[in-house]
Amino acid sequence: MLSISTRGQLMPASPIRKLVPYAEAAKQRGITVYHLNIGQPDIETPKLMLDAVRHSDFKILEYSHSAGNESYRRKLVNYYKDGGIHIDHTQILITTGGSEAILFTMMSCLDVGDEVIIPEPFYANYNGFAVAAGIKVVPVTSYIKDGFALPPIAALEEKITSQTKAILICNPNNPTGYLYSREELGTLKNIVKKHDLYLFSDEAYREFCYTGTHFSAMQLEGVDDNVILLDTISKRYSSCGARIGALITKNKQVVETGMKFAQARLSPPSFGQIAGEAALDLPHDYFSATKAEYQLRRDTLVSRLNKIPGVFCPNPGGAFYAMAQLPVDDSDRFCQWILESFSYKEHTVMMAPATGFYGTAGLGKQEVRLAYVLNVDAIHKAMDCLEKALEVYKNLV
Repeated sequence: MLSISTRGQLMPASPIRKLVPYAEAAKQRGITVYHLNIGQPDIETPKLMLDAVRHSDFKILEYSHSAGNESYRRKLVNYYKDGGIHIDHTQILITTGGSEAILFTMMSCLDVGDEVIIPEPFYANYNGFAVAAGIKVVPVTSYIKDGFALPPIAALEEKITSQTKAILICNPNNPTGYLYSREELGTLKNIVKKHDLYLFSDEAYREFCYTGTHFSAMQLEGVDDNVILLDTISKRYSSCGARIGALITKNKQVVETGMKFAQARLSPPSFGQIAGEAALDLPHDYFSATKAEYQLRRDTLVSRLNKIPGVFCPNPGGAFYAMAQLPVDDSDRFCQWILESFSYKEHTVMMAPATGFYGTAGLGKQEVRLAYVLNVDAIHKAMDCLEKALEVYKNLV
């Protein structure tokens, strides 16, 4: 009989999107749903990027270089230089979104059965990429009471086995918003150097730091061969649909291996590269207004959450996510219930249950992730709804 592959059966469903049918059903009932479940910014994509695509003038839509357009990669060198990262264009592979950068990195650096240590909670799709690459995710737990700071060095080292080949971080973090400090990056440097490991650093949210300064893993000295930077324009320029990311490293062997995978998929999206290259002509102060808006939203959301009885939310240092602890028995059940069976003034709210962001079974059952990608007025209405929902829910369980 025909059967689905073991890999396909192991591939996890998205915890961010699994409640979509309930949200759609709520909308069909005339309920307004405030989407705090997914990191889709409502900030307008820069007109400069869209115009570059609209005004493209060529007769043949050709393959680009498998590593990405050289003109784009050369301009990216200056972008990273402004952030204290010194590379050349041959150390950049343009990928189909940050997702492909992560997958290419895993497949280039790890063999089937190898292990990658990731502080949890972590971006849920890391699990999917690991399944596709045939590797094992080993979680090391960070805790909401500590603001999701990097676990102690002893906790990290006790996870290292003969199969461990890499540590993966997201900085600033999705889903917690935690911003790793220079000192924490120094701790990771010492570990990867001592144990001869790769350090994969997903820096998709580098532009959005509110309570500190971003320090890139690429700025660490003495570990050039260990560090691979994973990046994307999706959140930076509110251009998730462009599907343009980057794999960046000074490790020549990793670049050469990544190129084999890049050649196998021929080339990254042409129109996305045109948009990404145009974005590099935006004024240096472009991010100021966007960052200020996200910080206002963060402050509004965190303040409202911590005023709700029984709710605790640490103040995230970056990105546009917050993790909150709710007075509920099961966040999966609650997040479904609030969509399926509750509304306040014809409104309800969609959140992502935190269980999907943990690799350790049983963790996150009282936590949710909220993406503050809506305007302040919508955030207030969503919090009004959540507060009322929690009042009703406590009498049901």
